[in-house]
Amino acid sequence: MPWHRAFMSVPEQLNYKFVLSIEGNDVATNLKWAMASNSLCFMTRPKFETWFMEGTLIPAYHYVELKDDYSDLEEKIHYYTHHPDEAKAIVRNANRYVAQFRNESRERLIGMLVLQKYFERSGQLSLPQRAYP
Repeated sequence: MPWHRAFMSVPEQLNYKFVLSIEGNDVATNLKWAMASNSLCFMTRPKFETWFMEGTLIPAYHYVELKDDYSDLEEKIHYYTHHPDEAKAIVRNANRYVAQFRNESRERLIGMLVLQKYFERSGQLSLPQRAYP
């Protein structure tokens, strides 16, 4: 197989211009660090949704979209090899997308609000009712 390689650590993968992010039975675990890197992320349209909000990612803006069977991988690699400015723009957009998750206090607050809403909706928490004039 021309594209198959032995196992590579994350630092080894980051030496490459392009990183392939592949979903399995769940989200692609490398997606977050791939989009935070200086490498261009190639992947199929995300099928799974997590806190990272994969469904809001925009093809050709945050990542390079591949067909589900990866039949266009070689064509896309060739294209972005010859259009480095477009590749760099996508990497910058991906980096900006990831940056929104790096604010620890905001992420903690959002997590607490999600938990509060879950406990309220599931009947495990009832907040005191306010009396309004």
